[in-house]
Amino acid sequence: MTETAEPAEPTDPTDPTDPTEPPDLRLLVPALVAWCAAAGSLGAPSIGRGAAAVVLVLASGWTARAARRRLERGGRHARLRAGPGLAAAALASLAAGLVLASSGLQAWARDSGGVRALAQDGATVVVEGVVASDPRTLPARGHQPPMVMLRVSARSLAGRGAGRSVRARVLVFADQRWSGLRWGQQVRLRGRLGPSPTADDVVATLTARGPPEVTRAASSLDRRVEAVRAGLRRAVEPLPVDARGLLPGLVDGDTSQQPEDLAEAMRTTGLTHLSAVSGTNVSIVCAMALALARGIGLGRRTRLVAAGVLLAGFVLLARPEPSVLRAAVMGAIGLLAVGTSRRRAALPALSTAVVVLLVLDPWLARSFGFALSVLATLGLLLFATRWGRAWSRRLPGPLARPLATALAVPVAAQVTCTPLIVLLSGRVSLVAVPANLLAEPCVAPATVIGVAAAVVSPVSPWVAALLARVGGLPCQAIGWIARSLAEVPGGQLPWPDAAPAAVLLAVLLGAAVFLGPVLARRRRSLLVAAATVTVGVLLAVVRPSLPPRPGAGVWPPPGWVLVACDVGQGDALVLATGPGRGVLVDAGPDPDAVDDCLRDLAIRQLDTVVLTHFHADHVDGLAGAIRGRRVGQVVVTIVDDPPEQARRVRALAGRAGIDVRTVVDGETGRDGPLSWQVLWPGRVVHDGSVPNNASIVLRASAGGLSLLLLGDVEPAAARAVAVRARQAPGGPQVDVLKVAHHGSAQQDAGLIADARPRLALVSVGEGNDYGHPAPSLLRLLAEQGTVLARTDRQGDLAVVVRDGGLALSTSGPHRHEPRGRVSR
Repeated sequence: MTETAEPAEPTDPTDPTDPTEPPDLRLLVPALVAWCAAAGSLGAPSIGRGAAAVVLVLASGWTARAARRRLERGGRHARLRAGPGLAAAALASLAAGLVLASSGLQAWARDSGGVRALAQDGATVVVEGVVASDPRTLPARGHQPPMVMLRVSARSLAGRGAGRSVRARVLVFADQRWSGLRWGQQVRLRGRLGPSPTADDVVATLTARGPPEVTRAASSLDRRVEAVRAGLRRAVEPLPVDARGLLPGLVDGDTSQQPEDLAEAMRTTGLTHLSAVSGTNVSIVCAMALALARGIGLGRRTRLVAAGVLLAGFVLLARPEPSVLRAAVMGAIGLLAVGTSRRRAALPALSTAVVVLLVLDPWLARSFGFALSVLATLGLLLFATRWGRAWSRRLPGPLARPLATALAVPVAAQVTCTPLIVLLSGRVSLVAVPANLLAEPCVAPATVIGVAAAVVSPVSPWVAALLARVGGLPCQAIGWIARSLAEVPGGQLPWPDAAPAAVLLAVLLGAAVFLGPVLARRRRSLLVAAATVTVGVLLAVVRPSLPPRPGAGVWPPPGWVLVACDVGQGDALVLATGPGRGVLVDAGPDPDAVDDCLRDLAIRQLDTVVLTHFHADHVDGLAGAIRGRRVGQVVVTIVDDPPEQARRVRALAGRAGIDVRTVVDGETGRDGPLSWQVLWPGRVVHDGSVPNNASIVLRASAGGLSLLLLGDVEPAAARAVAVRARQAPGGPQVDVLKVAHHGSAQQDAGLIADARPRLALVSVGEGNDYGHPAPSLLRLLAEQGTVLARTDRQGDLAVVVRDGGLALSTSGPHRHEPRGRVSR
């Protein structure tokens, strides 16, 4: 039986390509409710999520029955009033309940093996599991050698004299010997566990010791996929650096060869989605499959099956990681809309896909990549077709329709994604739309030719190399566009990266979207709007060349890695781990001062709070640090002295639901670009102040700089720290030293001489009556040529990486109310 021919264009009168037909938003609200429920509950206990799921599912059933009774008993007006609202409430409750049920069950399964408890104690374990990601080499930081990062799905674990079966994802940090592992291999590894934030999608981190031990090879399917990926890597080796980095990223998501300066240019110009597999690539693959199937005369349903098979193969090639799966789902939505001639079904399909993905992987709820994918797809479904049709009527010539469509696609995606992007970058890109407009024609040929090169590479390497050379040309063009537009003066408009500022931007963009058609119908209003936009662009371009006002400056400075907050006579240091995230070392003595410093830095999440010891000038500001912020954990020293301060810290953290754990001697950790090692305390020192000498001492690496944070250690403990620093990887020398005990005279000259810091930070209160910083310390630092910065005279001290080197930025001194003698 032959299938009847179908029209090339949809003829359904409800198709949203008709600009007068509103989109179908009925499932969008339930999807948003489920998303919010998942995001807000990730840190909650699994039993609490399960209980909430039961309540929501029961509420959904009750609401559905109430809606049915009202529809049966009421008249037409009652049905119109009650039906849509009650149905939406029932669906929202059901969707949220399903997501919370899945989240609770998965959290219970992850925690049931005791991995999290062992990680809190820093236990040394033997893990057997399956490699669940390709190894990624992290750049060297300071004197630290490059590290390899990969995910392992743990299946069994032995530690503390017991073995157990587990089901947990572990993030592994290892040396270069681990870079040869491949997806799907079963491995045995030894190392020390470390904690991860409760809401993370991994249960723990593991610092591996020794080489990996492969216990079973990957499956035959995984080996064939790896052969294709390896063939593409060999095919692109002769290409220029940008093409060599971008082509594998577009085809199979391999970004290991992309240079960092290109990645930064792609971020600046809004082209990050072209640096790896995204919904755009999936849509191109689906379109290619449909075109080929149509060309050989296959019917509609057969074409959809063929496109689905090719899509599944593409997902296997790019690895079925969360980012690839969400890209596949977004591309499949476009396939559904086009292939069924019912584009109006695309928005309900997107809403359903959001719920299904959150049920499968609830940790996507806090993923910026997931949010950007959904918002970009939403923008295309809501605005791109309508705007393309409207703009085509105002453009002259036979190419008006394709030009308008090409312009509408990046504009629609940028409008919906920009409020979220500012949370990541703290800026609004004025070049993102032209960059996407110029780069878009290069994506399809690069993806199609790159896929062809990958497929033929195991059979004919020279054909693959020839195809890669051709496919590299559009990739080279994408790199040139990104690098050129990233250098445009005023291409980035600074914007606060806080949630209220993002909401304000969303409101402004929404107003522009809905008021734009009204203004367009009034020529005078259109001229005014055009003039306003022109003036705004000119101000954005001219402003960077204007001289700054006296005393004015951007805070925090771009590229900061460490800020010593001016909190008076006390310590509060912030280490950057990502946009809006950081690690706080000490929080004292004033809650408001600590909160203000974190607000100025736009820190909304503290991955870890390290309290070096329990003196008030290091812990009394903890309430301000956790105020309105997500906190992963609090790490404290081994000595609960003063005991009342220790009890107060634990009680405060307990009320906020924050885990408190005792530091483990020698432990290492990593949060984003920040890595650290605990050098002290190794034991209790009774010579001098016991609490001071029990201070946690950290050696950290961030932004290519090495940092040594000494807490309040006195000479007795500092001498032991000096010994451990000499034994640490990279030796004792560091770039930045946080001077112990606010610059008191109780310093170990040998430790400072070994460290030979280029910059020394002294956190000290103005007019303190301790004589800090001591003249002896000032002479010692001056003799070895160390630059000294102090909070009492310069305010917040920001250590900045600028042009690959070390720089210092200061905020200017703050005024602090005296709070008595808090430092001992």
